[in-house]
Amino acid sequence: MSLQTVRKERGELERERRFLAAHAAGHDRIYRYFRRRTDNAATAEDLCAEVFRIAWEKSGEECALSVMILFGIAKNVLRNHGRSAVRSASLFGALHRERSEGRHPAESPVQEALSQLRPDDREVLLLTYWDGFSSAEVSDLLNTSATAVRMRLHRARKQLSQLLETQTASEGAER
Repeated sequence: MSLQTVRKERGELERERRFLAAHAAGHDRIYRYFRRRTDNAATAEDLCAEVFRIAWEKSGEECALSVMILFGIAKNVLRNHGRSAVRSASLFGALHRERSEGRHPAESPVQEALSQLRPDDREVLLLTYWDGFSSAEVSDLLNTSATAVRMRLHRARKQLSQLLETQTASEGAER
């Protein structure tokens, strides 16, 4: 075994040690922080996991992972979650209006944008917003993990938002 390999393994062990120490010191506090600020335990768990995913990435940068750094990450994760929730609510409202107005799909900008999505992404969006299933329920229906569903949902919302913005911009240019 070369000296470089030994140093690399020691570095990885040190990184893991720093991360585990930070996790032990901060997990419960970070979870409680999210639990007080979110609707349910599952959301708090997901956000907490995101904090520690980011912390793991930062642990490779030779920085100390103090509880204050973890709370800084948590604050940013919570802010991103809030923005995502606003976008989701807006999208849900638009989809609900489309469904309740009973417009023909060819007349609907949302339906037109939905038709341009990948089938898997469209299905996750429709099951979540049209049919009201949770990520866990969608994962059962699609025989995939809840994490994969959340990733597809994130990607689909982003793509749909971009398609709707493009349509709005092009409609404004036509007038």
